Amino acid sequence: MSSVRRGRIHSWDLSTGVDGPGTRFVLFVSGCPLRCLYCANPDTWHMRDGKETTVDEVMTEIEKYRAFVTTAGGGVTVTGGEPLLQPEFTGEILRRCKEAGLHTALDTSGFLGARASDELLSRTDLVLLDIKSFDITTYRRLTGGELAPTLSFATRLDRLGVRMRIRYVLVPGWTDAPESVDGLARFVAGLPAVQQVDVLPFHKLGAAKYDVLGVPFPLRDTPRPPAELVERVREQFRGQGVAAY
Repeated sequence: MSSVRRGRIHSWDLSTGVDGPGTRFVLFVSGCPLRCLYCANPDTWHMRDGKETTVDEVMTEIEKYRAFVTTAGGGVTVTGGEPLLQPEFTGEILRRCKEAGLHTALDTSGFLGARASDELLSRTDLVLLDIKSFDITTYRRLTGGELAPTLSFATRLDRLGVRMRIRYVLVPGWTDAPESVDGLARFVAGLPAVQQVDVLPFHKLGAAKYDVLGVPFPLRDTPRPPAELVERVREQFRGQGVAAY
């Protein structure tokens, strides 16, 4: 069987209002090149730990929930891990979902955006783009990767007219610097394809997973951002004419 028909996944779930519009069938693929200090899913880091499956098997599972997700104005979101670590597998799932009349969303850091073909993106109704920081040094310390590929991917999506929602995790002491937020807000304001920015308060819901894996959780002692800080950051985006929630 062709490799495009096979991939490795961690799990799937149903969610509402978090992973795109409406109620979504959310597929978590395995493998990620980044090591974000606040990652809530360290159990998806390694592709080898995922379950090998086929596109047909994934679509069979999705079809069970078609009526539920479509009635609720939702669709299918492919997330991870990093879906673009398995671009052919991800692209085939998006193609099949589009042919089935389902709304499609791709949740990605954009770090591997160059692996997403124009064809894959043409099957994607919405990209949930996680921009971890707008400061190059902070981005590297926070993720272990480089910022430039993500910004390049964002501008490419805008050029292609692919709708985006920007996700920005607000971590006290890491991603709350006013000048960095302002820089990102100005960048996003220049991308007409961006629908909104979701400012996501840092949380520790994945801490138990680190314990199970025997891996230290680097931000265990970092507090959640207070409500007034979250609102300040949202207002910085709004000040540039960008809808922020």
